[in-house]
Amino acid sequence: MEEDKIMKDKMIYQTENFIVCVPYKVHISREDGGHILIRAKEKYFASRLELSPAEAIEVMRLSMLISEAMIEGMKNRGINIGRINYQDNGNWAYLRGTKPVFHIHLYGRTKESKVQIWGEALKFPNPDEPFYDNFTPFNDKDIEEIKKQITLLENTEKYKLENWK
Repeated sequence: MEEDKIMKDKMIYQTENFIVCVPYKVHISREDGGHILIRAKEKYFASRLELSPAEAIEVMRLSMLISEAMIEGMKNRGINIGRINYQDNGNWAYLRGTKPVFHIHLYGRTKESKVQIWGEALKFPNPDEPFYDNFTPFNDKDIEEIKKQITLLENTEKYKLENWK
C-alpha cells in the first residue's frame, strides 16, 4: 500500500541518495504554501540519526536548495511563501503497524493561508481523516517553475557541489 502512494507522488528532482517529490496527498494546499517531500532513494533510514555524515550533508544541501526554489518558484506563480517549516516525523507509521521511514516535509507557509494559518502551529490530524481531502498539490506548471529555479540555484556559489564537501 505504501508503494502505491509513492508511485502517485510527482517527482521534482533527485540526488545520489534522495528523491524530491510532491506527495500525492498533501498536508498543505498549494494556495496555503504547498508541500514537498524529500525521501531516501533506496537505502532505508528510520531517522536522521542513521545518516552518514556525507548523507546528512547531502540532505541538508538538498533541503535548502529545494526550499529556495520553492519560495522563488511559487512567488513567480503568484503564491508568496513567507517561511518553510521542516519536519521529519514518521509517527503515522505506528498507526499502520510499520517502521518509520526517514523523510523530510517542506511545508510552505503564506500569510494568506486559509487552513494552515500563518503564525499558528501546523495541524496534522490522523491521515485517514477527511481534513486533507480538499487540499490541492502543486500542479505541473508549479513543478516546472520550481525545477527551473533549482537549475538556476544549483549553479550559484552557495549550492555548487564542490562547496559542500
